[in-house]
Amino acid sequence: MCDLAIFTHSLYGGGAERAMVNLIRGFIQRGLSIDLVLLKREGAYLDLLPPEVRVIDLGGGRLWQRLPELANYLRENRPPVMLSTLDDINIAALWMRRLTGVDMRLVANVQNTISQEARRSKSLKVRLMPTLSRWFLNWADAVVPVSEGVGSDLQQIGVREDLIQVIHNPVVTPDLFEQAQAAIEHPWFQSEIPCLMSVGRLEYQKNFPLLLEAFAQVRKSRPLRLMILGEGNDRAALEAQIEQLGIQEDVALPGFVSNPYAYLRQADLFVLSSWFEGLPTVLIEALAVGTPAVATNCPSGPAEILADGKYGALVEMGNVEQLANAIAQTLDNPLPSSVLQTRAAQYSLKHSLDQYTKVLHLAESTCSVYSA
Repeated sequence: MCDLAIFTHSLYGGGAERAMVNLIRGFIQRGLSIDLVLLKREGAYLDLLPPEVRVIDLGGGRLWQRLPELANYLRENRPPVMLSTLDDINIAALWMRRLTGVDMRLVANVQNTISQEARRSKSLKVRLMPTLSRWFLNWADAVVPVSEGVGSDLQQIGVREDLIQVIHNPVVTPDLFEQAQAAIEHPWFQSEIPCLMSVGRLEYQKNFPLLLEAFAQVRKSRPLRLMILGEGNDRAALEAQIEQLGIQEDVALPGFVSNPYAYLRQADLFVLSSWFEGLPTVLIEALAVGTPAVATNCPSGPAEILADGKYGALVEMGNVEQLANAIAQTLDNPLPSSVLQTRAAQYSLKHSLDQYTKVLHLAESTCSVYSA
């Protein structure tokens, strides 16, 4: 029997998935045995898992189709503790614990502001998630939002305050700094022309059209380039906008890269243009490698990470003029890298592991015999 089961969709390249991989690696180093239960065994981060992890593949397809397999896993393995992450996964885990009667502690991790996501989504499932969360997240033994803003959103939805414990994602790890030193074979990083960087799925949430508009505006007054790492459904629309703005010579969309840290370290400025977030991991990663940052003041996370603008400019969501001005001003007067890195150190793997050890009650059992 494992010490801890972690349940999520897959290990594609998102912030939630990377956070779970970091937690797994940290817990393995502390001597725990881990089962990673995946709706489907796929994704770029599978290669980052330690060999000691047992990966359970439920078979893929829609989540509701794999509930019997999840129930069988719980009955046969009876993990003492489960950490689930992402909204529909949390609901499924809570229901299956109740239906199987398995005696285990269940902690639900929430990565995004559920109400904001529902407000802007065309998906019926996503629009219903605030109601489903109000009904069922209160069945959890604890609910872990990744930021104060996500925690406030959960309370407004109707999740009991006594269940909520904010724990930041484990972002700053020794591996991050090691990978950040990798060489990047791209001519833009051997040029004197400044390069802006953004990272994220090419989806509505990230509002890359705003970034392209602001970039085009700043580019009118100075040489400048922009690279956006990530893949998604909006690629064609973004490519059309790039062409319409006439900036195709100075914008690159390389797709998903397994090591964004080396790119972030080489960039002159990181820009987050999102409509909403939970705790934008990549913003912390940019600070960790010493790269200045500008972000929209979206719910939630950027204001917490940047301390209301102390460690990087915050601009109104959707405001092209403000974002363009902030980009230009930060390029002209960046904060020292050492200041940014000190701020990012608050989001260390050790700090997250210590907090998760307590909320999962691992300190009372297996993990208590291992040093932090």
